[in-house]
Amino acid sequence: MAKNTKSLLRTKFTKFMQKKLVLLFVTIILAFVILVGRITYINASNGSDYTKIVLDRQQYDSRTIPFKRGDIVDRNGTKIATSERVYNVILDVQYMLSDKDYIEPTIGVLRDCFGIEEATVRQIIEEKPTSRYSILRKSVDYETAQAFAAVDADEENYPNVKGIWLEDDYIRKYPYNTLASDVIGFTVNGNVGSCGIEASYNSILNGTDGKEYGYLDEDSTFERTVKEPTTGNTVVSTIDLQVQNIVEKHILAFNEAHKNEARPGEGSKNTAVLIMNPQNGEILAEASYPNFDLNQPRDLSKYYGAETIEAMSEEEKVEKYNELWNNFCVSEPYEPGSTFKPFTIAAGLETGILTGEENYSCGGVMHVGDHDIHCNNRNGHGAQTLKQSLENSCNVALMQIGQSLGKEEFSRYQELFGFGESTGIDLPRESTGILYDVENMDSASLATNAFGQNFNTTMTQLAASFCSLINGGNYYKPRVVRQIWDENGDLVENKNPVVLRRTVSKETSELLKDYMLGVVEEGTGKSAAVEGYDLGGKTGTAEKLPRSANNYLLSFIGYAPQENPQVMVYVIVDEPNVAKQEVCAYAIQLAADIMREVFPYLGIEKAAADAVLEAGN
Repeated sequence: MAKNTKSLLRTKFTKFMQKKLVLLFVTIILAFVILVGRITYINASNGSDYTKIVLDRQQYDSRTIPFKRGDIVDRNGTKIATSERVYNVILDVQYMLSDKDYIEPTIGVLRDCFGIEEATVRQIIEEKPTSRYSILRKSVDYETAQAFAAVDADEENYPNVKGIWLEDDYIRKYPYNTLASDVIGFTVNGNVGSCGIEASYNSILNGTDGKEYGYLDEDSTFERTVKEPTTGNTVVSTIDLQVQNIVEKHILAFNEAHKNEARPGEGSKNTAVLIMNPQNGEILAEASYPNFDLNQPRDLSKYYGAETIEAMSEEEKVEKYNELWNNFCVSEPYEPGSTFKPFTIAAGLETGILTGEENYSCGGVMHVGDHDIHCNNRNGHGAQTLKQSLENSCNVALMQIGQSLGKEEFSRYQELFGFGESTGIDLPRESTGILYDVENMDSASLATNAFGQNFNTTMTQLAASFCSLINGGNYYKPRVVRQIWDENGDLVENKNPVVLRRTVSKETSELLKDYMLGVVEEGTGKSAAVEGYDLGGKTGTAEKLPRSANNYLLSFIGYAPQENPQVMVYVIVDEPNVAKQEVCAYAIQLAADIMREVFPYLGIEKAAADAVLEAGN
């Protein structure tokens, strides 16, 4: 009996519990359905508002913070390339369209503050109605940005201006426009160096972008985390802006003065000047004509009329750009002419083939192989000592020295002096020039090479090697950068002078300087003399290929003072716009004009006799 009663109770209890559980389950399901329905309703009716609240804050606060590219300064700390803060105007189109009352006031402020036409905004509204990031204008200046900030903060008068915000950015600026354009270079696509120091030191000048993160925490409080950008390092160049300015002033004056002679419209095909410290390889100035405005590197209007530019194809424009941007001092090979003669004599002295007591006889021409090769003086120089052969730039004497050296020794010294190879200068696109191989050098090639024809070099190559001839034999690696600083002005790296090799003995150096002092005092470089200074140097007149065209490259390379030279000046005038191009006086006079201003500025020591005279006065 008891057993049956327990079974009955268990059956009733189980059925009761089952009904209760079913009811509970139905209640939960019903509550879940109601909750989903409510969420669906909220999302359908107001979801965009809630989303906008979060996304707007993310849009404005979760963003990339651009870095500031480092400055380039001259050796005295003057900025020659810098990055200025600017702003990009961004429109959140979806936010502006979220309320019809926002549209017209926002369009009005875009027009009044930034000069953005209404049609432009309406086109974006039509094409990109859901856009959260549309750039309407780039590189807005600080004053304009401040004017908008005042409007944005004025909720009373501008309550419905929504969706406009300003994005930080930087634009590269060059305060001195064309000055040192070959050396500095410029940037493209924001922060990519195209040429010059901007290209060679691109990674050092560039910093690292920062990031601003925005999010809602578990308490629905907006939190922000900022990773600050890293500013790029500052590059301290070896360039002296004052020296550079003197150089470019005289280059421009020369070309302006010769525009209306044989070839109207241009003063020369190229005019280039390089000034270097022979004691450490630092380049104080480097310039060429034509140059370009670093702030507008694609502006051709300085050299071509509007109709001519309009008629150019894109390929022709690119060709003209490359001609303008080409750094003649580094990238343009040419036949050096007689400025190479000191190197041939140096090789003879170093090998012992020459002693300094040699004598030569010049009749104006020398028959070599199957060729009659003329001297620069077709009537001949007559009897010449070794010193006079350099003073008078006698080709016949130099051809005889070349024969005495032989092609093996001559080629060995060409390579020792750095011709035919990169100097390692910290500028891009350096040319190495072209030399004869020993196997391909015949007697006529050796003869013409000995006085600077039939091989190619660059200004940087010849200048760096010439400095070793006058400083006692140390070949310094040429350079245009001396230090790297961080954003706080602390030293990161010193670019110390680097001696790559020895080229000549001190004795040879002293003898060559004596010969080159004679070039200015008694020889072809008399007009290069600067009153009050002991000045040595060498002239050059190279007939360009094809020889029948009668085009010439004129040059002068000089230094001061005679004892312990502190400055080397190298000038080239390529195809001057004159009737008789072979007159080297054009290059010599340009060099003299530059040296007359540069020497006092640099504090170059005057000649002893002149100093005594000044003391007496």
